[in-house]
Amino acid sequence: MLPEMTQRIPASIAVDAGWVPSGGHWGPGPLNEALGDIQDGRIDAMNQAGVTLQVLSVIGPGAELLAGEEGISFARDYNDRLAAAVERHPDHFAAFAHLPMKEPAAAADELERCVEKLGFRGASINGTTDGLFLDDPRFAPILSQAEALACPLYIHPGPPPRAVRDVYYGGLPSEISSYLLSNAGFGWHSEVAIQILRLVLSGALDRNPGLKLIIGHMGELLPMLLKRVDETFGTVAETGRQRTVSETILDQVWITTSGFFDTSAFLAALTAFGTDRILFSIDYPYATNGAGVAFLNNLPVSKADRARIAHGNADSLLGL
Repeated sequence: MLPEMTQRIPASIAVDAGWVPSGGHWGPGPLNEALGDIQDGRIDAMNQAGVTLQVLSVIGPGAELLAGEEGISFARDYNDRLAAAVERHPDHFAAFAHLPMKEPAAAADELERCVEKLGFRGASINGTTDGLFLDDPRFAPILSQAEALACPLYIHPGPPPRAVRDVYYGGLPSEISSYLLSNAGFGWHSEVAIQILRLVLSGALDRNPGLKLIIGHMGELLPMLLKRVDETFGTVAETGRQRTVSETILDQVWITTSGFFDTSAFLAALTAFGTDRILFSIDYPYATNGAGVAFLNNLPVSKADRARIAHGNADSLLGL
């Protein structure tokens, strides 16, 4: 979140979308300052912990809330700023594109520009758009463009639509508890799991078999669900799909450790996805570089597997 870009999103829109609790702080503050620092402060924090490279991406609210030319220009301006940061510090930063999701054709064009002209490594998408998941036909141009460019889409969570927030997460004694439960406390993780399952069950991943997806937070609940969903949705012969649910996910989805420095969660992810599908990620500045590196260094894996998780898998997937 760059301060000059954050200021272009009215606080009322951020609150209505669920990114900020009603009456909550929107604007400058220590966390937003750390998020917006893509120069010396961030690099110093990386160096202190031994982190050599970060892939920069935009955490909402952002272009997905803005329609028409406003959203298109917002995304383009953001991406130009990210590209400038990468150009200044190519040994420290790479980037994912920010897309104007309300305008899918323009989003596909912006993804192409960012990958082909700016050297970006993929795109990051924050949550649903207008209450629609990525399997909706409206977003087909984005999926097909990412497949054609051989670049991954990082599916990051976003706030659920207001109707879902009210029914699933509202009514608790404190509004902040409802807000946190709807996002990082639980709702975010279930939402991304639903994103992936809908992409499988709708046939979107069968239609785009070369599409590569990344999800964070140690697999967003999916590691413990793969066997369950296969038992629930049946075999290939029973459903007419080309692959089982778990086969599709394991073919096309990579997961990261972002913000989940929990060995038991890691072991579940390792068992379900295997070493080659796990990418080391920290979720800075929401989590500290030191905590992330300490977690990585203490994982119960071989030296070779630690290297794959630390950088080898990302090197291969992102072309680093």
